[in-house]
Amino acid sequence: MTHQEYLVTPESVAPQELIFGEFRVADSPSPIHQAAVAALFLNLHEHVSARSLGTVWFAPLDVILDVEKALVVQPDLLFIADDGAAIIADKVRGAPDLVVEVLSPHPRIGEIDERVAWFRDYGVRECWLVHQLRRTVDVLQFEGGRGKSSRSFEAHERIVSDVLPDFDRTLVQMLGY
Repeated sequence: MTHQEYLVTPESVAPQELIFGEFRVADSPSPIHQAAVAALFLNLHEHVSARSLGTVWFAPLDVILDVEKALVVQPDLLFIADDGAAIIADKVRGAPDLVVEVLSPHPRIGEIDERVAWFRDYGVRECWLVHQLRRTVDVLQFEGGRGKSSRSFEAHERIVSDVLPDFDRTLVQMLGY
């Protein structure tokens, strides 16, 4: 499927992506997954809005990373700083500054390693991987298409982010565990 063909498929709330021309659709996420996404969104949105930093979005929202190679993903959450607002149009056309993926025991679409590689390769500055079962978050920082650093935070530790430097919350504060 081409990028253009994907864009004219019927709108859906089911997770769907275009991965190098292959159309992928998944079952809807579980309630525990959605509860985590909602809590993270509310906390990130509050932080970002209070400081007028940009906009936080949640899936389903198409992020077109590569038109030519037909790569369109739907991260659980994404943040785009005000200076990157030009990539927001009918879809997000380019790399967000931050993406957040809430990991489930059974991935909905694709393998997380391949997703992280796409985020890195296409210019996402930072990726958070929230491990619900382990109650940790991995913060992966990218620079110029390569990994810069990776750090894991336990549920009670303050999450440190280069993209949101004064973010001061923990998983316990946001998710209640």
